Amino acid sequence: MNYHEQYDAYLARAKRALEEACRRYLPAESQVCQAARYSLMGGGKRVRAVLVLSVCDMLGGDDAAAEQFAAAVEMLHCYSLIHDDLPCMDDDDLRRGRPSCHKAFGEATALLAGDVLLTEAFEAATHACAAPEVCLQAAQALSRGAGSRGMVYGQELDLKYEVLDPTESQLMLIHHNKTGALINAAVQMGAAAAGATEAQREALEQYAYGLGLVFQIVDDVLDATATTEQLGKPAGSDKDNGKTTFVTLYGPDGAMTLAQQVNQDTCEAVHTAFGEKAAFLEQLAAAMLERRS
Repeated sequence: MNYHEQYDAYLARAKRALEEACRRYLPAESQVCQAARYSLMGGGKRVRAVLVLSVCDMLGGDDAAAEQFAAAVEMLHCYSLIHDDLPCMDDDDLRRGRPSCHKAFGEATALLAGDVLLTEAFEAATHACAAPEVCLQAAQALSRGAGSRGMVYGQELDLKYEVLDPTESQLMLIHHNKTGALINAAVQMGAAAAGATEAQREALEQYAYGLGLVFQIVDDVLDATATTEQLGKPAGSDKDNGKTTFVTLYGPDGAMTLAQQVNQDTCEAVHTAFGEKAAFLEQLAAAMLERRS
């Protein structure tokens, strides 16, 4: 299979895993769970789920466990998007081309929908069909990526610097945590399903944070240059909110030059660690650089 066929195959596996997670953890009779399902099954690239599955495949791991871990990380990511869109955060009305959760269901229900996804993500991770120590390792990776040492810390910094002008190093720190930490959780969960060595986990961590930085830089460029229709969410929101981004610091062209350099370094490092087995991860990094939505 070529890269796009392989990505679509992973995407199909992730979708099936999420459908099963909805049946197991999000009862249809609950309005809060209906809101959670609305956001969770609303499409998207599912990059984090694909990373769990592809890393597990690369290392010859347990597909069934990886699929459940993929659902867990997508559930947690979806909670973060629901909360990120709330008026007290980014106040965005669109997500993936349709009304964001709080516009469709109200703020209180959206808040609870995020809460239930966060909680049930750990239920999914700890009850995967794998040895208890593997589930524990995956749950720990998810916790570290999402909590006070990861995504939540990044969001805290992002809010703090809305009223300040972050330097380049401060902006890097924000997105190392806000974006990179959960991507690292995804690759570490895939590694857990495959019984990866410490050296392999360290190489994957380097890849994940590089990929997260590329993703964020391109996101900043697209926010400044693409349309709302292309993005499926409000374009120009960073400028409207007065946020300092990589485009603010370098301009669109300079930001893309930085992304290209980070991408090159990231791909070289993962190739050095895993050789030809890392071909899909390298192609995924290239796709993140070239994405238009």
